[in-house]
Amino acid sequence: MTTSTEHRYIVRNPQILGGEAIIQGTHTPVRAIVELWRMGIAPEEILSHLPHLTTAQVFDALSYFSDNQAEIAAHIEINAVPESLVGTRRNPQ
Repeated sequence: MTTSTEHRYIVRNPQILGGEAIIQGTHTPVRAIVELWRMGIAPEEILSHLPHLTTAQVFDALSYFSDNQAEIAAHIEINAVPESLVGTRRNPQ
């Protein structure tokens, strides 16, 4: 069951990423957009990394983040790749 938020394009669905805030109609979490933005990628350029999104969806995700920074920061932390694994490759067997 999808739950709306006060942001037009941001919803939650307990069956998608455990109910984390996502872009409506996708499995793209708000945190993915925020992480790209924090890397210095302009909102308009985020569309080249996530071409299935619209400009309005990207800006709404950033607006959601502005209103819910602690929540999104927690999701970023939980999903962070440990430093010990950065740059390593796993060989399939």
